[in-house]
Amino acid sequence: MSNETYRRFDPWRTAPVKEEVRKQIVASHYFNVDHVAFNSSEVGHFERYLVQENGGDTVGVLAVTEDGQIPLVEQYRIPTHRWTLEIPAGHALSPDERPLDVAARKLREEAGFEAERFSQFSRFINTPSSSNQHTALFLATGLTPSDRSKLGPETPRAEVRLFSLDEAYDMVINGTIVDAKTIIAILRLHCGPDNLAEGLNE
Repeated sequence: MSNETYRRFDPWRTAPVKEEVRKQIVASHYFNVDHVAFNSSEVGHFERYLVQENGGDTVGVLAVTEDGQIPLVEQYRIPTHRWTLEIPAGHALSPDERPLDVAARKLREEAGFEAERFSQFSRFINTPSSSNQHTALFLATGLTPSDRSKLGPETPRAEVRLFSLDEAYDMVINGTIVDAKTIIAILRLHCGPDNLAEGLNE
């Protein structure tokens, strides 16, 4: 099998559908929902419900202590009626709160740590079939304990559990960790690239 590339991938090439009508049907602090009508030369008229994120990217923080422990937060998630293990994460509280500020705040509020260093190492689209939501991931090192804040009504006082990278990786592989941003963060740290892991030794 050849590795030769015959056509360069272009994510911004001409769209195969035309948007006809858009109507906002839900508005909230974090996101809006639009009912959108499209037309395609292949199938004609069709409609979709699309989630539009407000306030910029969701931010996730992969924090690592000096002895190589990763804090994961127990969260109760209402839509799935289950508990999850997740890296600290959240949204901006105002339009002028930068992703780096969100990362520092969520690390403090949810995991109870301050960090000397933050570096963004990934950004991805969560559900491109139905939403424009992006998540930016930060690596946080140089940790010191700090006071935690109260979380939301779903999990008023979530537990923070510390795991080694190998333990976290095993929980990804065996299905204990099911949160997408947490899976992506742990796999990136476990599998490379080298420059991400080097941030642990600075």
